[in-house]
Amino acid sequence: MSFPTQESTEENINNNSDHKKKVSSVQDVREGADINPLSSSSTVFGTRLLRNSEDVFNHNAWDNVVWGEDQEQYAQEQILKQSNKLVASEDQERYHAEAAEYWNAFYQKNENRFFKDRNWLKIEFPELHSTTIANSGPKRLFEIGCGAGNTLFPLLTINENIDLFIYACDFSSTAVEVVKNNPEFNPTNSTAFVWDLTSTDIPSCIQPESLDIIVLIFVLSALRPEEWTQAVENMYKLFFIMTMTIAIAISISKMLKPGGLILFRDYGRYDMVQLRFKEGRMLSENFYVRGDGTRVYFFTTDEIESLWNSRFKIEQNAVDRRLIVNRHKKLKMYRVWLQV
Repeated sequence: MSFPTQESTEENINNNSDHKKKVSSVQDVREGADINPLSSSSTVFGTRLLRNSEDVFNHNAWDNVVWGEDQEQYAQEQILKQSNKLVASEDQERYHAEAAEYWNAFYQKNENRFFKDRNWLKIEFPELHSTTIANSGPKRLFEIGCGAGNTLFPLLTINENIDLFIYACDFSSTAVEVVKNNPEFNPTNSTAFVWDLTSTDIPSCIQPESLDIIVLIFVLSALRPEEWTQAVENMYKLFFIMTMTIAIAISISKMLKPGGLILFRDYGRYDMVQLRFKEGRMLSENFYVRGDGTRVYFFTTDEIESLWNSRFKIEQNAVDRRLIVNRHKKLKMYRVWLQV
């Protein structure tokens, strides 16, 4: 998504396509969208298309999978079962009030062993990797919800730009300590700190209009729906212009430079993870609590459009539907992510 500078006119907004993706491994859901999936003849990740259903167990994964009526009906039936028994109200209040403590416990147990490094970022967000190229000039990135550093460290590993600096924050103080204790952490080109995206204050260590890119991946889904508006307002405060990706690319102000980007990706409705929840795990519609006490929401593209469109111009609103296959057990697992 993009947002105009103070000098921009409505015409400028409508004609601005500097950050618009011409190619992506996901499919834009908007009518008339001109962002095309990568060619199926390509060997890059995100381009393996299932042309014949009989070939499904020939590979471990398929991209841009079209759901049939049976899969859609199964998903709706699972959600209906889950809604028969919601989490008790007193337990809900505990999960909301102690959200940071549950994430602290998660990272205390798993440290940096749970989430894999996000090597797919180079495909979906080439804008991110372009900041690591030698002699690309001063670049400032801000990753919100950095976790154990699964975006931070892959970028630092390949970085050849001596003028790149990465800010990383997380809701969990334990996660931030995991990042700082990583032997690859270098305070000369990165910093990590605790920040709550839903607070009314923005980080004091970031100078106004200094950021080129904000990374927001699998973060909003961990918030209560009632907190989304404040989170978006904080993004607006951080950047005056940005481009957003579910993956979303956004342009914002006041921490972001004019022409800056927000790269966003999160869970989509009817993702395999959502359908596997049992009764007694639903907090509210499409919002759940995991066994470890952490929370997760599953979005639709319409919700993404509504949430961000008041402040930003959405350059891409896409769905990434992937079929993961266990060839040994003959199992099919459907993943759904949103990317803008």
